[in-house]
Amino acid sequence: MSGASRSPSSLVLKASHLKKSFGAFTATNDVSFEVHAGDSLAIIGPNGAGKSTLFDLLTGRKTPDAGSVELFGEPVTHLPPWQRVKRGIGRSFQVSSVFKSYTALENVQTGLMVSSGQSWSLLGRAASTRRDEALAVLGKVGLAAKRDVPAGDLSYGDQRTLELAVALSTRPRLLLLDEPTAGMGREESRECLGLIREIAEREQLPIVFVEHDMDIVFSFATRVMVLVAGEVLIDDQPQAVRGDARVKEAYFGEDI
Repeated sequence: MSGASRSPSSLVLKASHLKKSFGAFTATNDVSFEVHAGDSLAIIGPNGAGKSTLFDLLTGRKTPDAGSVELFGEPVTHLPPWQRVKRGIGRSFQVSSVFKSYTALENVQTGLMVSSGQSWSLLGRAASTRRDEALAVLGKVGLAAKRDVPAGDLSYGDQRTLELAVALSTRPRLLLLDEPTAGMGREESRECLGLIREIAEREQLPIVFVEHDMDIVFSFATRVMVLVAGEVLIDDQPQAVRGDARVKEAYFGEDI
């Protein structure tokens, strides 16, 4: 049950018949789905299901062999990542991608400048550039007190939170999160999930996320899409997905 029957005015992202192959291997095959305002869509599937490739097609890191991507009704299929950021896509990665020698504040300043088309010299960082805006973003994620700490000296959980702040600094209208709690302990994961939910509600941000922790998936998602061998097995509400016999088989008979 995708967003096909919902109001066109609420449509944020539309992926249509996306296909991507690498030689003889097809990573995604005829993948179609929609994201609407208010959605929190989890993408799950066994290893090798095509989740990361799909994310790369949505964000412009890869170009599909076939199919299309639309953002707020405008085609973005062939746009590079920075152009999609300017159109409203914010993304975090599975592995923390912050500049570890930069302070928390400087990381967010960098995001602000890049999103507005300003250049940022790696050798001549101006400490005053977009400082107030960057501090406001850090405040949203609870890191204002650590603004002057180099990112590499932050805890792993705080580094992931800083990455979220950098994504927010681009003023996204859609947030894509690739395993946002990867590498975190249970308590850190709960705190991160709570923060993401709070921000999504406050900023009215629809979210698409890849996650392996099924507790997180079924406590956070409003919809769950399951990929198997590069194809959509099911796209429905969490309880329908949890009880689907095909999904259990895809996870080798495990309850999810």
